[in-house]
Amino acid sequence: MATARTDDGVNLYYEEAGSGTPLVFVHEFGGNYWSWEPQISFFARRYRCVTFAARGFPPSDVPSDVALYSQARAAADIGCILDAIGAEKAHLVGLSMGGFAVLHAGLSFPERLLSICAAGTGYGAEKSHEAYFQGVSEEVARQFEEKGAPAFAPTYAEGASRVQFQEKDPAGWALFAERLAKHSSLGAANTMRGVQAKRPSLYDLEEGFKAMQVPTLVVAGDEDDHCLQPGIFLKKTIPACGLAILPKTGHTTNLEEPALFNHLLAEFLAQVEHGTWRRRDPRARPDQIMRTR
Repeated sequence: MATARTDDGVNLYYEEAGSGTPLVFVHEFGGNYWSWEPQISFFARRYRCVTFAARGFPPSDVPSDVALYSQARAAADIGCILDAIGAEKAHLVGLSMGGFAVLHAGLSFPERLLSICAAGTGYGAEKSHEAYFQGVSEEVARQFEEKGAPAFAPTYAEGASRVQFQEKDPAGWALFAERLAKHSSLGAANTMRGVQAKRPSLYDLEEGFKAMQVPTLVVAGDEDDHCLQPGIFLKKTIPACGLAILPKTGHTTNLEEPALFNHLLAEFLAQVEHGTWRRRDPRARPDQIMRTR
């Protein structure tokens, strides 16, 4: 079993497939290293694909101390994975919790990143919903502690932005819910409290994003309501950023619409590697509707 050891002594489980330029996938709270199966089977034909279990998600270690969980630590763990596989640079793809992690990696060590794809990223970022998000994160943590993952997973898996997956692909959603039920209850609770509830709003990181030169693709489902406005914010703030909105789609974009997600990601990676995913043209002024002179 391949593991990367972090500088604070946590072992992170990872898997690899394919060869070539490293392409590292970072999972959401409701998933794990298995969340990227439709992407690994597609992209391993041309990339060295790596997926790993975040701290708190078996078979990675599950630290009992909530102080060992944070947004900064989640980003640093990506760097530990790059070190473990001997990659000087890599493309990063993250969903939700993983999307926040890859964006923070872009702020922390952009020199090691070839590109960033952040999907379903925005929960808790909206300033008007910060207090609510922190409160509901604590409630989710408490439910995992008191009921345990097997009992609470069906409730969590039917969230407002996950029923779209259930409607489109009942078997795929059922597998997602079954795997969610295998989460570590302690790891889930600690992740909710240490990472989700305490991470800074994306809007508070505006100056950092304005300076970040890493080519970026933001992906959101049009029924993933709390990721839409943050997605537009990221598009307008990061210099070389594109925004893709998937129609009639919820939160788990890569599993709910795997073919469309893979197409968008493949086209993005191809443009990055050919040097054609550039900063926004300065003539594309947001304050201009029509040119008159």
